[in-house]
Amino acid sequence: MSDFELLMIGAMYENGGNTTHRLLDGHPRLFVYPFESQLGTRNVVDHLASTFPVKYRWPVFTLGASAEQDYRAIIDEEGKVRARTPHVSKFRDHPFDLDDDERLRIFAREVEGGPRSRAGNVAAFFKATFEAWKDFDRSGEEDWHVGYSPILVVDADKVLDDFPNGHFLHVVRNPWSAYADTKKRPVPLPLSTYVLGWALNQHFAMLWKELYPDRMHIVQTEDVMADPKTALAPLCDALGIGVHEALERPSWNGKVLEQVYPWGTIRTPTPEANRATAEELSAEERDAVQTHAGPYLEAFGYGDFFG
Repeated sequence: MSDFELLMIGAMYENGGNTTHRLLDGHPRLFVYPFESQLGTRNVVDHLASTFPVKYRWPVFTLGASAEQDYRAIIDEEGKVRARTPHVSKFRDHPFDLDDDERLRIFAREVEGGPRSRAGNVAAFFKATFEAWKDFDRSGEEDWHVGYSPILVVDADKVLDDFPNGHFLHVVRNPWSAYADTKKRPVPLPLSTYVLGWALNQHFAMLWKELYPDRMHIVQTEDVMADPKTALAPLCDALGIGVHEALERPSWNGKVLEQVYPWGTIRTPTPEANRATAEELSAEERDAVQTHAGPYLEAFGYGDFFG
């Protein structure tokens, strides 16, 4: 699978990963996964497993597993819930004609007969998805597959090592707006826990950018919101796909979305909404975010966000 063209996107929660993912959706050269591509398995056990959910991590497969067992190990919660029990999916109002059992059969066909590998399993998962997805709006020009998992930047080195032609895009948003949005969840993370995760994401993004300068990309959500075509142009150039007008609006399966929700907490991806969200925090919360985010604020130009 060394020639498989894969772009994976990562971002800390509420940092604009879903927004960027949806902006790429309409590009005619891209097979964009319809939901978060939660490729992780419950076999992920390492020093970060207690910090981030394993469904968002790069997968680990057991040595003696069959093709079916490998497929079922991939958590892919959003995709499998929408395909198997659509009435309980938050995406139930969006048409999605995919039989998950058929996708499993295609996956098994893709991996059987070749050397078993993690890269082979991941590539087969993406290929099977788009073959089984009957109402996928094809351009006929697609060649790159695109997935998105929150916090996956912590494993970006594994992604890039598994796919020598692959690329990784990390999305970062100012932590005040991001924390204000995560507070809206039913059970939000405490401020210190949330900003620790934010800082860890930026640490790994900067590290992998140093080690994989040509294939590791970083974009700021503020730039994407202000001018998505300009912000994403360097990525498109690196992939060799060119900038397309579809980048100007978020979409799903080629259909324009009036708001990104329920794909992400960010409903209206505009600079004004982003700023207003940050200003929802109290003065005490703003100061605490600044203290916990530390030097990463200066590294990404957020040091004077509040003047």
